[in-house]
Amino acid sequence: MLSTTGPELRSLRMLFILILVLLFQLIDGKRDLISACTTCKQISENFNKGFDRTMKQNFGGGNTAWEERKLSKYETSEIRLMEIVEGLCESSSFECNRMVEEHEEHFETWWFKRKTKHPDLHKWFCIETIKVCCPKGTFGPDCNACVGGSERPCHGNGLCDGEGTRGGSGKCSCNHGYQGEFCLDCIDGYFNEIRNDTFSLCSECHSSCKTCTGATNQDCDECKEGWEEDDQEACVDVNECLKDPSPCKEDQYCLNKEGSYSCKACDTVCSGCTGVGPDKCQACASGYQDTEGTCTDIDECSQPEPPCTKENQECANTNGSYMCICSSGFEEHDDECVQTPQPEKAEESEASDSDLHREL
Repeated sequence: MLSTTGPELRSLRMLFILILVLLFQLIDGKRDLISACTTCKQISENFNKGFDRTMKQNFGGGNTAWEERKLSKYETSEIRLMEIVEGLCESSSFECNRMVEEHEEHFETWWFKRKTKHPDLHKWFCIETIKVCCPKGTFGPDCNACVGGSERPCHGNGLCDGEGTRGGSGKCSCNHGYQGEFCLDCIDGYFNEIRNDTFSLCSECHSSCKTCTGATNQDCDECKEGWEEDDQEACVDVNECLKDPSPCKEDQYCLNKEGSYSCKACDTVCSGCTGVGPDKCQACASGYQDTEGTCTDIDECSQPEPPCTKENQECANTNGSYMCICSSGFEEHDDECVQTPQPEKAEESEASDSDLHREL
C-alpha cells in the first residue's frame, strides 16, 4: 500500500494552492481587461459629450475676436481640450482618473494631430493606441473573431463573451430558445423554422408539445405532461377532473386547465361540490337545506320546537347554526339568565351596607 510522507503531502498542498492562485489571477486578469475597455469606452463617450457641450463656447475673455485672431481659435484650442478632459471622470472613479492621467498626452496628440484623419476617438484611442478594446465582433488579446464571425457573432442568436474587449473567452451565451456552441440549435419547446450552416430561426412549439417539428399541436414529437396524443396524432389536453376518484379533496372541486388542473375550495354551505357557489353542492352542510337546488341556511329559531328552552332565553339565528342568548334585561350567570341589577337598587344596597358597617 502506497503512503504519502509529510514532506510529500506539504508539496502537494503547495502545488494545489499555487494552481488555485494562478487560476484566480487568470480570472481576475480577464475581468481587469474587460473592465479597462469599459472604462475607456466611457471616457470616449464623455469626451464626445464634452465636445458637444463646449461647441458654442469661447475664451470667455473681454475681446474674443482679438484672442482668436492673435492666438488661436477656441474651437481647436488647448483651453477647450483641458475643459473637456477635466470632465471625463467622476472624482470617485479611481480607474477612470488613472487612465486619463496615464494617457493624457494621447488626448493632446489626437486633438492637435489626429482628430481630422481619425474622428472616432474610441477606435483611435481605445482600440488602436492603448489597445484595451477590440473592434465589434472580436475579443481577446489579438482581437480574434467571435464564434460565428465578427459580422454576426454567435450567428446573431447570442452574446460573445468579451466581445469588443481584450478579455473574454469568445464563447457564445445563447439567447432564449437557442443552444449549442454556435447558437444554431433549438432548445426543447422550440423548432427550427429556418436553418442552414450560418443562420437559424427557432420558433416556439405549440403549448402542448415538449418537442416538435412545427407550430401546431399535430407537429409534436412528444406531448408535454398533462397532454396526450389523440386518434389524429395531435396532442390534446388531459381532463384530470374526469378521473375517478377525483384528484381533489372532498371539500374541493376540480377545475381543469390546459395541461393541468387546480383544486378550489367548495362553498361553506356545501358538503362536497362540483363547482363554485351554493348551487353546485353535492349535498348541503350541517345547518343548511336544499331549496330548489341551492343550499340555504336553516332558521333553527323558526322551527316548531324552539331549541332554546331555558327561562328568559331567546334564540338568535346564525349562518348554519344558532345561539341561545338571554332576553333583554337579563344576563347570564352560572349558565342561567338572571335579571340584570337596576342601578337604583344597587345604590340602595351599597348605602345599606355602609350604614350597617357604621353601626358595627
